[in-house]
Amino acid sequence: MLQAFLVALAVFVCVGGAELAGFTMLNRPIVIGPLVGLFLGDLHTGIIVGASLEAVFMGVVNIGGASAAEPGIATAVGAAFAIMLGKEPEVALTLALPIGILGLQIKNVLYIFIVGMFAKHFDQLAAEGKERKIVLLHYGLWAVNWALYSVVAFLGVLLGSDAVSALLDAIPQVIMNGLSVCGGLLPAVGMAMLMKMLWDQKICMFYFLGFVLAAYLNLPLIALAVLGVILAVTMGMNDYRMSQLAAQRVAAVLDGKDDVFQLDEEEEEFFA
Repeated sequence: MLQAFLVALAVFVCVGGAELAGFTMLNRPIVIGPLVGLFLGDLHTGIIVGASLEAVFMGVVNIGGASAAEPGIATAVGAAFAIMLGKEPEVALTLALPIGILGLQIKNVLYIFIVGMFAKHFDQLAAEGKERKIVLLHYGLWAVNWALYSVVAFLGVLLGSDAVSALLDAIPQVIMNGLSVCGGLLPAVGMAMLMKMLWDQKICMFYFLGFVLAAYLNLPLIALAVLGVILAVTMGMNDYRMSQLAAQRVAAVLDGKDDVFQLDEEEEEFFA
């Protein structure tokens, strides 16, 4: 009971808090996973699950009708099962995606029947100039909406842990090994989704550079991150220099002194 309440509290604080305060990273797996691990007394597993699921859901951005899954409740319940059942973090990875899809549907239903039903009432209060009632209704609906959403996580952990434990114990080891392999592939799927949005022919060479440095030179992630920062700063300074040259060129043209400002062949190609 206490563990289920703590998981629900993590969902309420992180997912609901992100919606209220606008802290967009508060509801990410990298935050919720360690918090659930801290609440349940296994911070190490919480961090591993959170980092793994962040890689899975990194490319998932729910904007308007373009929705895929809700990573907050998926991470909370998945991490809780992994900790409470004493299983490997891969178990959380295999459970997270279906839980996230289900959680998103429940979230949409709550929006429709709790928040949506009061939309006209908000308009009426605004027309009447009742600002205080608008504020109270806003916070009240937020509390009710995310309290009910957290109840889903509470019931899932409270009623589902024994059933999931029995189910996992009944699964043959060969199938569990297959699930572990699938769980290991999910972060790659998440990275692929992210790369699909960010892929650009002008910067793709940096991806291959990072792959070579990591795969063949065995550079650690910290070294790769430092190299990435150096490249970003260098490219930013170069873009700034080019923008200054462009401003000087425009000023020279306006002053009628274009003949005294000559650009080399490389810079001419840049401005073409």
